[in-house]
Amino acid sequence: QVQLQESGPGLVEPSQTLSLTCTVSGDSITTYHYSWAWIRQSPGKGLECIGYISYSGSTNVSPSLRSRTSISRDTSSNQFTLQLSSVTPEDAAVYTCARVRNTHWVYDYWGQGTQVTVSS
Repeated sequence: QVQLQESGPGLVEPSQTLSLTCTVSGDSITTYHYSWAWIRQSPGKGLECIGYISYSGSTNVSPSLRSRTSISRDTSSNQFTLQLSSVTPEDAAVYTCARVRNTHWVYDYWGQGTQVTVSS
């Protein structure tokens, strides 16, 4: 059973950097043919894929967030991390990590999500 668990601060001040970690169990983040994604959803908005890191360590980030986003991993801890800089209240959302099966790009396992509020 694959499980993903997000962790990080629930409150970030404007202009600061949001940092979230996803801890994976039941699978290795280096398993061939899988990627590991960050997704967010704001009130009244649909799901937004922020980006992902592949089993090989390559990353891809949404163009709209690319200038402020970094996705990295720690294979020894089986974790991957999201960093989003210069946050504004528009970045407030539920942030979720997920495993993606590269074949047909299927999101097959999800974390429970973590609420992030941006406020001073």
